[in-house]
Amino acid sequence: MKSMKTIGLIGGLSWESSRDYYRVINEEVASRLGGLHSAECVMTSLDFAPLAQAMADGDWEICRRRVINSAERLREAGAEVLLICSNTMHRYAGDVEAATGLPLLHIVDAIGRAATERGLTRVGLLGTRPLMEADHYRGRMEERWGLSTLIPGEDERETINQVIFGELCRGIVREPSRDLFLKIIDGLADRGAQGIVLGCTEIPMLVREGDSPLPLFDSMTLHARGAVDFSLA
Repeated sequence: MKSMKTIGLIGGLSWESSRDYYRVINEEVASRLGGLHSAECVMTSLDFAPLAQAMADGDWEICRRRVINSAERLREAGAEVLLICSNTMHRYAGDVEAATGLPLLHIVDAIGRAATERGLTRVGLLGTRPLMEADHYRGRMEERWGLSTLIPGEDERETINQVIFGELCRGIVREPSRDLFLKIIDGLADRGAQGIVLGCTEIPMLVREGDSPLPLFDSMTLHARGAVDFSLA
């Protein structure tokens, strides 16, 4: 058997989904290799509170510095490929690659590959408000994967953001919030969405396949499985 490449995980963004990254990556390695195999990986876990506050304040430079610092620590720890365990923080994907010289597996590429394999051309996007309103994420969907992206209306974007930071990042899963998200998904379907990107790594805690009439693309799971593909190649 070829040796596995060591996966470096920039975690703590929030730790709720970082835990799921670790679980899925190890489950995948065990399933593919059998026996007592598990993943070769290293993780940094950031304190999310000051980063969440910086996002709320629009002070993105703090977030950029912390993410790059984490990536550099992972390189020093022996990582051979990097994952940012957050959709929103992928705004620094290029900075991380430039600072470390390591390959970074972009979460949009994991999603785009899965959506285009299903023959989709138009998807709805759920995520933090900064992510939904930013150009870089939706731009990569369009430019690299030919996927046009629909986002919810302004009030709905604020509702989604509040649920993510006020509930999911704290490990709180509420049925009324699930109902709200499903109503928003129905609205995106009415506007022509063929599938829904769960573009926040915590949203799969709340909404899962079978809840929605449209196919759901779980960014966290797709990203984690892509890391195993790379590690074992």
